[in-house]
Amino acid sequence: MARKRRKRQPTAPPPAGDRTIAVNRRARRDYEVLATLTAGLELVGSEVKSIRNGAVSLAQGFVTVEAGEAWLHGAHVARYKPAADANHDPDRPRRLLLHRGEIAQLASHVTAKGRTAVPLRLLLHRGWVKLEIGLVRGLRRFDHRERLRAREAAREIARYVR
Repeated sequence: MARKRRKRQPTAPPPAGDRTIAVNRRARRDYEVLATLTAGLELVGSEVKSIRNGAVSLAQGFVTVEAGEAWLHGAHVARYKPAADANHDPDRPRRLLLHRGEIAQLASHVTAKGRTAVPLRLLLHRGWVKLEIGLVRGLRRFDHRERLRAREAAREIARYVR
């Protein structure tokens, strides 16, 4: 007698929207973000697995343009233990996947005095690893003080309103 086969339940679709993996909070504190770009990353398999686990740090990262290609330097992606022999170098430079016009925009921004490009956050978008790059200008000490004064004034106003 033949067995009855069970109907397969359809798998749930992946959640809509982006999933943030890592955020560079230090960049928002130390720099004024003028514009942002989103770029793909050229990664090896063990890096993707490690990033999905959240074992990544963008704190020391910066972006350069060399020979018409954009590169991410200083980002640390931890080794993926199950990969054993097929593992990657955690601190290697990673190529960013951008259109020619975006690379030109990035290059002109980086060459301007006092400006740089830093990674702001790493995210998963429809299963692909993406990097949000901030085109930034460094803040000076008085900028920090001004920001603190404004925050303190807002607190005082909120206190009086209550």
